[in-house]
Amino acid sequence: MFKKALTLLIILSSFIAQAQEKTGAQQFWDLLKQHCGKAYEGEVIQGMTDAFKNGPLVMHVRLCSDTLIKIPFFVGDDKSRTWVLKLENDRILLKHDHRHADGSEDKVTQYGGWTTNTGQAGIQIFPADQETVNLLPAAVGNVWWITNDKTHFTYNLRRIGTDRLFTVKFDLNKPIATPSAPWGWKD
Repeated sequence: MFKKALTLLIILSSFIAQAQEKTGAQQFWDLLKQHCGKAYEGEVIQGMTDAFKNGPLVMHVRLCSDTLIKIPFFVGDDKSRTWVLKLENDRILLKHDHRHADGSEDKVTQYGGWTTNTGQAGIQIFPADQETVNLLPAAVGNVWWITNDKTHFTYNLRRIGTDRLFTVKFDLNKPIATPSAPWGWKD
């Protein structure tokens, strides 16, 4: 009896240790992957611009793997935006893939940045990388962050040193019908 209890205790300790070993980045990734294949409607809660008044705002967690997540972000009929997240060495890269209706890349695309640490399960912060600064010099102060918990996903942008702040919030408790593919999508 004692041997069985000890064996069970060792197995449980191993599972607990493995769960505790996951970094904030991995926990964030695992939580986000739970939404793969689902779509959600959102609303701008900070920094409304005319570009985001043209119809419903929809995110679709469309592609998920152990190292890549792609989330198209639609504004009405505009299917030009996809958030691309890559997980590498306990850091996450956020890039913005912008396309034209014919699928060709916009001249302003692939901007974003890497997290500077592993972050937390509920938040990852992405300061602008050098590629972004080379493409958009004014974006040198851009910091994006994504929050993700059991009820909401938010995408945020702050341009440090300015009043620019943008936040769109999605209710993860209310999945909607999945939309068609974004512009330029190749399955």
